[in-house]
Order: sequence, then C-alpha cells, then structure tokens
Amino acid sequence: MLEKKKNHRNIPIFIPHMGCPNMCVFCNQRKISGKTCFDREAVRTEIENALSTIPPECEVEIAYFGGSFTGIDRELMIYLLDVAQSFIDRDGDGHAHVTGIRMSTRPDYINGEILDILSNYTISAIELGLQSMDDSVLEKSKRGHNSLCAEKACKMIAQRGFELVGQMMIGLPASTPESEIYTAKKICDMGAVGARIYPTVVFYETELADMAKSGEYEMLELEDAVKRSADVLEVFEARGVDCIRIGLCSSDNLSDETCVMGGANHPALGELVLGEYLYKRMSSLIEQSGEAADGRTAIFTVPRGRLSASIGQRGKNRDRLKENYRLKSVIIREGDASGVTLRIQT
Repeated sequence: MLEKKKNHRNIPIFIPHMGCPNMCVFCNQRKISGKTCFDREAVRTEIENALSTIPPECEVEIAYFGGSFTGIDRELMIYLLDVAQSFIDRDGDGHAHVTGIRMSTRPDYINGEILDILSNYTISAIELGLQSMDDSVLEKSKRGHNSLCAEKACKMIAQRGFELVGQMMIGLPASTPESEIYTAKKICDMGAVGARIYPTVVFYETELADMAKSGEYEMLELEDAVKRSADVLEVFEARGVDCIRIGLCSSDNLSDETCVMGGANHPALGELVLGEYLYKRMSSLIEQSGEAADGRTAIFTVPRGRLSASIGQRGKNRDRLKENYRLKSVIIREGDASGVTLRIQT
C-alpha cells in the first residue's frame, strides 16, 4: 500500500470549487490546485496532451478532482463524462490505454439519480470527501452535512458496485487523535477499498486562517501531524484498505509563502508518515518477540519499496531503534514478504 503502481497514471482535470454548495473553513480550492477558472472546451485537448507524455504500456485513469463533481450542472457533468468515456472507448492508436474515470465529490451529492447516470460510464472509483465521521468536527469545519449523510452515501456507492475511496483529514477544528482513528475505522466499515489522508494545511483567504490568527484554532505541527497520520495509516493497513496518498499533491502553491499560512506542509509528508508507521511496526515486533535485545543485532526484512521509509530520513528509524532498545546494531533490508519480519541474533 501507498506505493505507486509503475504502470498506472492519473490524468487529473481540476474543476476548482465547482459544485460545492458552501465554503468549508479550510477550503480554498483555487489556491490548493493553482486553478482559478475552468474551460470545458479545453478538457479534451488537456487529456490528449497528457496522454502524449505517458508510455503506451501504462494504464490511465481520467480523474476529475478539485470540486464536487456530482454537484456540478448536470449537462456539464454528462459532457465531461462523455469526453472521458470517448478515450476509454476508442481503438488502440499507440497511446496509453485509458481504463476508467474517477472523481471526487461530497456525500450530500450522492443519490440514486446520480448513481444511475454514473452507471452508464466506466467509473473506476468514487472518492468521497468525508473529512471526519465526528459530527462536532463536521459542524466546526462547516462541512454542511453530518456523519449520517456520509454513511448513507458510502452505503449507496458500495451497494451499487462502485469502488469507494474515503478521503479524511487530520487536525481539523475540534478533531482529536481518537476521533481520527474512529473516522478511519468507519471508512473501512463502510466498504472503502481505498483512502486518502490529508493533514490540514492552512491556506490564506480561508476562515481557518482567520481562526488561527485569532487563536481559535491551533495549526498542526509537523511532528504531531506525522504521528497522528501514522496512527490512521495503521488502521487502513490492518484492514487491507489501500492508502492512495498522504498529504496534498505538490504544487507551486504549496511552496508559496503567500498562499500557505502554516500547518502540515512538507514535500515528503507521505514518506515521513510511512516511516513513522514502519517504526511503530518494528518497535512492536521487538517488544512482542520476548527476546532480550540488549547488545544484540535486530535484522528486519521489509516489503519491497519500503526500505527507504523503514530506515527513515538520515537513518532516523534505525538510530531510534538502536537507542531505545539498546541494540548493538540494526539491519533493515528488503524482502518479498508483504509485512515486516524480525530476527534477533547475537
């Protein structure tokens, strides 16, 4: 989980804040995506241009992100679905194969009529911006829906056979580590096959920025964001729910101090969170082994693709393990197993 499939690509089409009925306290999609307007006539060309840069052996999804796709004008939504479907249906022409359409939307814009429309297209996944399953957090964040609405939407999506991806946030107003773990568990219980974890970044020109300035809201420190996200990742890993991404996609705006006020903004946030999760797994294995580790060598075997995160930035995890368990040395290597294993030797 969390590793990107080498032969898979998304072509993201951003529809900034379109379809949203209100402005959540944390939201400024124009700053998040870098998009300030939407040109429907440019979508086909944008997809064509993107496809021309993708190797033919790749499988591609067209992804409508940045707004509430199922809340936009029906005619526009169907037009965009038709455009995407035309790439799926066309014969091989030397380009990468477009296999499906994915979209992000809100729970309160899922109903029978919408799902009937979507059933006419090759939909890869419906991603729901759940953010939290704690009603006090939803209210404080001005989401405009409650957890019951979210649960109903998830159930409808799963029952109709669509793949469900639950998006959640860390560090929202009134949120706690306990409520975030609860949200992750609920996402699993409601039938999600995938999840995204977004530690809160505070953008200027949002109500959350005003709340931070007034002291009503305390912005996440990076270390806290990493630990809380790792706890949530542990839930998804244990339940077999694929964590697609941790943190916002990198863009020029995320490194622009005139756009970002503060919060959990780091270019390698996903790697940091995965590293913290793996450190916890390795620590747990030592503690569960029942063997005295003092002065001995711990040899961990980790899944392929996770070696760097397991070692940690500048060897942080290896150093922590050695110090905390008084080990002579720590060896971390890649293997074929799906999980982390441990052998302790003199």
